[in-house]
Amino acid sequence: MVDPKDKTPENKVSPATRQYPDTAAQMKQDPPTTGHSWDGIEEYDNPMPRWWVWIFIITIVWSFGYWIAYPAWPGIQSATSGILGYSSRANVAQDIAEFEARNESFFVQLVESDLDEIRDNDELHRFAVNAGGSVFRAQCSQCHGAGGAGVQASGFPNLLDDDWLWGGTMEDIHLTVRYGIRNEDFLDARWSEMPAFGRDGLLNNDEIDQVVNHVLSLSGSDHDAAQAAEGAELFEINCASCHGDGGEGDYFIGAPALNNQVWLYGGTPEAIRESIYYSRFGVMPGFAGRLREAEIRAVAAYVHQLGGGQ
Repeated sequence: MVDPKDKTPENKVSPATRQYPDTAAQMKQDPPTTGHSWDGIEEYDNPMPRWWVWIFIITIVWSFGYWIAYPAWPGIQSATSGILGYSSRANVAQDIAEFEARNESFFVQLVESDLDEIRDNDELHRFAVNAGGSVFRAQCSQCHGAGGAGVQASGFPNLLDDDWLWGGTMEDIHLTVRYGIRNEDFLDARWSEMPAFGRDGLLNNDEIDQVVNHVLSLSGSDHDAAQAAEGAELFEINCASCHGDGGEGDYFIGAPALNNQVWLYGGTPEAIRESIYYSRFGVMPGFAGRLREAEIRAVAAYVHQLGGGQ
């Protein structure tokens, strides 16, 4: 450093700007530069390390080998198969086949066992519930929900309670799953049909309102007592043959109970009125032909143990 007292015009920086030493490229024994310069900084033209170059070459060679050995190039219909014939889809199919082979003895037992005997065999029942749950989530959850709670007031029944149409025994559930409800695919499908009392002119609007209030009274819901009293006789004449005098229902013919708070299409006055006026006609597909018998039995076991099986 120059002492400020010794500064002279010769040792002062003139002009007062930043000064740079000789560039690296001008220094002896330095590699050549690329010719690029920015603010006095130049770039060496050093070769890449040999190990890095060889790794780069090896990866290129390896990629060509991969293209040949494995599926890689897309075609119009499918990708090239590769000389090794590798297929992730085929591996999955093989895993599924191996799984089914390991459990085939259980599936055979499910078919050969009486439905009530499945519950008495802990190991078989445990397998049936697990297998049936898997089938249920794939085939039934779209309507009944992943957990079986259904979609309330939309015609998709809750399978977790003890309120059953057509019965909740293993045999009953198996028959319902196998043939379905009110479909045209199976002669053995569950079948019942409620008259459309308003649409077909069986009851007038005032009479329908009276029956609505009587139905509300059966379940302890808010209602017009005078109208409910008027509707009692109409209910006895038109409805009791299926739903029972006290609204207890008849699950053998699929007539729901009306004396509780479990509603398939809703328990509001408006929903009940629409049910009476237009009737309801829910349809469930039968799974015979879609599922093998062992899977149908497994679903029956799964649904039965959800909470309300009889």
